[in-house]
Amino acid sequence: MKKSLSELTKTIAHTRVAADGISADAMQTNPEITALAFDSRDVTAGTLFFALPGTHTTGNVFIPAAIRAGAAAVVFQDEFDDKTKADIQTALGERKESVSFIKVADSRFVMAPVSAAFYDNPSKKLVVIGVTGTEGKSSTVSFIWQLLRLCGKKAGFISTVQYSLGGEAIANPQHQTTPEAPIIQHHLAEMLAAGCEYAVVESSSHGLSARTNRTGCIDYDCGVFMNVTLEHLEFHKTFEQYRDDKANLFRKLDECDHVKVIGGKKLTVPAFGIVNLEDPSASYFIKATKQPVLGFTTEGKAGKSAGETSAEAKPLPPIPEGVPYLLARNIASARFGLNFTLTEPNVVDEHAKPVQTPVIHIKSSLPGAFNAYNIMAALLAVSRLTGTPLAELSPLVEKLLPVKGRMTVIDKGQPFELIVDYAHTPSSFETIFPPVRRRCSGKMISLFGSGGERDIEKRPLQGEVAARFCDIVILTDEDPRGEDSVALLKQIAVGAEKAGKVLDKDLFITPDRPTAIRQALKMAGKDGIVLLLGKSHENSIIYKDRVMPYDEISEAEK
Repeated sequence: MKKSLSELTKTIAHTRVAADGISADAMQTNPEITALAFDSRDVTAGTLFFALPGTHTTGNVFIPAAIRAGAAAVVFQDEFDDKTKADIQTALGERKESVSFIKVADSRFVMAPVSAAFYDNPSKKLVVIGVTGTEGKSSTVSFIWQLLRLCGKKAGFISTVQYSLGGEAIANPQHQTTPEAPIIQHHLAEMLAAGCEYAVVESSSHGLSARTNRTGCIDYDCGVFMNVTLEHLEFHKTFEQYRDDKANLFRKLDECDHVKVIGGKKLTVPAFGIVNLEDPSASYFIKATKQPVLGFTTEGKAGKSAGETSAEAKPLPPIPEGVPYLLARNIASARFGLNFTLTEPNVVDEHAKPVQTPVIHIKSSLPGAFNAYNIMAALLAVSRLTGTPLAELSPLVEKLLPVKGRMTVIDKGQPFELIVDYAHTPSSFETIFPPVRRRCSGKMISLFGSGGERDIEKRPLQGEVAARFCDIVILTDEDPRGEDSVALLKQIAVGAEKAGKVLDKDLFITPDRPTAIRQALKMAGKDGIVLLLGKSHENSIIYKDRVMPYDEISEAEK
């Protein structure tokens, strides 16, 4: 892929300047760009380097390294301090070729339009499905992708756990749900080159936020909303802003052109949203778009807490008038499978008269009642996009495979059950603990932590929820980052103690995660269940001064 710098900079409002102290002859009028990078370690000759503002430092300090590695041009923001100016001049003096500098108001924001232009706007030639939600995104993305392939469609996907550029799924090495814009646009271009017609993109609130603009130039055709609960407030600051950023997915449905060139043919792609009608914010998302919206619900049955009666259950929001929806009933969830029935209660004909639809029986090998939500969302998306009736799609559900680290059962012949899952929020705990508690006849033990330099409000809530359902709670490192590990875990412990747990009796703080796992397994008796939560598919634990390679499943198996 090659583009002239002038082609790329047409997409952004910019001022081409040489920073003070850098001579004008260091500028080149129109270099050929052969690659994009936002990490100086990835720069090669001909690269356009984006110097991004960071949490602890500015990307401008990495410009000298990018120049030495061969960057043809640099996009940056803010002024250079004296040391950076001197370092850039020194680096330019070592280069025979000149370097173009482009100063912008927000270097991260402009990555999206520049990246889309560099890769020839691949989302305009793909049917793109975006999935957002605090929980359930990765599984729903995977199920949509799998169903498309089972229908004979060529598809790729991008998610927290894995991605596919048109072939089989590959493990995602990043700790980032929605990658930066150059990576997303590259992946979409690769899918297109591989002959894909569909792309499924896990779209996080960070990625949808105008502050990062990672998804800024993706032409979405279908937006799926799973849920929104307390999370990521270190970034969004308020729940309202968190929800608003997620709703950008539905707003994009109105902004995008749904007449696309798919497989060489000009087609009008159906544009629509899908919402979880049990979430209190469902109406907020419905109102965020002018496109048709479909819904799904279990009438609260898939999320019912252990021992909770109908009278105790939180009231569900009313179903908005005129929204067609799927209803799941007769949900039966066991360790190795899930069965339920589906109906469409409010289908009408062209005369607005009710239409009786068949009852569809869903059989799945996926564990956890919560997967009913993910399956319904996937069925709705694929059915409408491909024109395949739900009754024809439903038998394919039995062939769906679970995502690695999502209620993954590890069986080495031990007398207790061992489960690895990504759950790391109070709401996800409320979802997975109740059904496990109901079938546990021994001790139920949970092991988890909380991300450092992330939302601190959820920490005591994590501890409180875990303490209500589990006999023993073990707190351990997740990704402490720059925080003191023990101090972080003590913040979680406050909630567990509030719910009745006693430190060093049925509540333990064991920062080293491998040690904590061994502690949990020693405590697990016959017929007990141990849940290892929060790390799942991730391949490292991030500390202030190091990144420790780590694999939860292999560690547990060991």
